[in-house]
Amino acid sequence: MTKIQFFLIFCLFTISKNVNAQKENYKVYSIGFYNLENLFDTLDTPGKNDEEFLPSGSYKWTGKRYLEKQERMATVIAKIGAELAKAPPTVIGFSEIENKSVLEDLINQDALKEFNYGICHIESPDKRGVDVGLIYRKDQVTIDKVSSRDLRIKETYAGNNWEFASRNQLIVEAELAGEKCAFMVNHWPSRRAQSSYREAAGTLNRSIIDSLRTIDPNIHCITMGDLNDDPTNKSVTKALGAIGNSDKLSSKNILYNPFNKMYKKGLGTLAYRDSWNLFDQIIISKELKLNKEGLFFYRAEICNFSELKNKEGRYKGYPHRTYSGGNYSGGYSDHFPVVIYLIKQI
Repeated sequence: MTKIQFFLIFCLFTISKNVNAQKENYKVYSIGFYNLENLFDTLDTPGKNDEEFLPSGSYKWTGKRYLEKQERMATVIAKIGAELAKAPPTVIGFSEIENKSVLEDLINQDALKEFNYGICHIESPDKRGVDVGLIYRKDQVTIDKVSSRDLRIKETYAGNNWEFASRNQLIVEAELAGEKCAFMVNHWPSRRAQSSYREAAGTLNRSIIDSLRTIDPNIHCITMGDLNDDPTNKSVTKALGAIGNSDKLSSKNILYNPFNKMYKKGLGTLAYRDSWNLFDQIIISKELKLNKEGLFFYRAEICNFSELKNKEGRYKGYPHRTYSGGNYSGGYSDHFPVVIYLIKQI
């Protein structure tokens, strides 16, 4: 046998080995998050500041517009992660929903109803009436417990004591692929509030994660949401303690943020004054990143589908909103959705 013949046989053997390795079967689970930008119903809810989103309100939020938005949202949600997972999300969290009933309408839209989604929701103390929530595929996820923690901050201003109440943090303990997971859905205080409010939200979220891991060290923690801060802001890196460098994960650094590198590359989920922010993030406990057995992290994406972008004008490429400048534009949301993929060999 000549050296050339030996080399060719070696190459064929190597190629064959790699092809066979790629044939290993993995089940793909997509975990998403989407800020639905004011998905309100058309009913007046006592105690909530929802007057703008009534047929008689400033946005003239009619039943027709509500149903149009529901259909558009469902169509987009059905696409999130579907190219790789071959199905709509296994789990997806939401912010800026008014109540549970809007999620019931959402999962009954044509694009989603065949996938038999369940709903997790607890009413929030937010005075404006926006909540967080989560839907899950009942054929893939078993729910163990649903709870929430309120974010309430006491302040003194001009000699008066008052309390700031923001969206609650939803905690869904469940079983996915035979493994224990906790999904947390967040919508941290907006940037109209000082940064310390978002840092308080990050601290609260970390305390939830630490408590869950104290009870069950093997639980996979997946926290998601519109954090109203970027991956490099103090609320995320210090208060929550999420890092973007997996090499530095340790007994102290237990949370990995796959959106950190995307942000540093200039990518984002919403645009403001000609710059991008990446407020929408999904952050995982270290075992999902480091382990290669059982359920583990594969990759993350920003779902900036073409239909979600403005096609022309000054804001070309920005998210195509439902309202723009107070005028109805028939778009989707002012945020792009995000997704991560978890995989497990079968």
